[in-house]
Amino acid sequence: MTDLDSELAAVVEDIEAAGVPTWHELSVESARTLEDHVFTPEDVPDVAFVRDLAFDSPGGEIPVRVYHDDPERPAPVVVFYHGGGWTLGTLDSIGGVCRELATRGDCVVVSVDYRLAPEHPFPAPLDDAYAALEWTIENASAFGGDPDCVAVAGTSAGGNLAASVALRARNFDGPAIAHQFLLYPMVSPDTERGSYREHADGPLLTRADVEWFWDQYTRSPVDAANPYANLLSPADHGDLPPATVVTAGHDPLRDEGRAYADALDADGTSVEHRHYPTMAHGFLSLTDDVSTANDALEGVAARIDELRN
Repeated sequence: MTDLDSELAAVVEDIEAAGVPTWHELSVESARTLEDHVFTPEDVPDVAFVRDLAFDSPGGEIPVRVYHDDPERPAPVVVFYHGGGWTLGTLDSIGGVCRELATRGDCVVVSVDYRLAPEHPFPAPLDDAYAALEWTIENASAFGGDPDCVAVAGTSAGGNLAASVALRARNFDGPAIAHQFLLYPMVSPDTERGSYREHADGPLLTRADVEWFWDQYTRSPVDAANPYANLLSPADHGDLPPATVVTAGHDPLRDEGRAYADALDADGTSVEHRHYPTMAHGFLSLTDDVSTANDALEGVAARIDELRN
């Protein structure tokens, strides 16, 4: 097994020295507060246009934050779903990644503040994620986006939502999606894969954390087996939007991300799997301190820029 990147190891050491517990050892409220504090960046890129908006959906009002660095120029749009095991995460905590993508990818980013479990378990976050895609396509031109070039993206559990949105759109003749960016996605409740054994204790995400998150999101084994939650369970992964799947070598989610990329490829969906052996879960939020993370995010942004019509 490849060693953890030295720059990333230093970040992990700082986090551990601060006495940050693992997520599953905390109450939901405490975990949310800690996540927002740890992952909300202090120094972020300036973006010309940043606007907090909201729209009505069957599940209630859904807040979004729109980023566009060049609002005078129509651009590809990325509907972005934050991670946090469907339980944690805010527009602020993912704001650094969204700003980086908007500036580097020369695109519009619509970050979605979907409802969180356990108060709103499956399928509520997915319903919000899908509603946000539809709303974005209907309104993209109002904030300088190209409604004919809309992608979905997400980190971790947000990667699950992005992939689920793409699956639902295919199955129910929904909107056309230009691409799906699945960044260390959390796609299966099966925690018996090799990467869970290798990295049961992290860093930055543990096996027990993942199991706790699934317990918050799914109300029963029936929910956990649903093909819009367990994305490795659908029989057909063909005729889906082209995908970029990013995985990290020291991530418990590594093997399920690889398995999802393989499932897409086996059924004829165009997919590029970008694997970073020395990285750990959540590394794209650490671009200021970890050069490999910076390079990886630059690669995702370049792929977004290629979507421009």
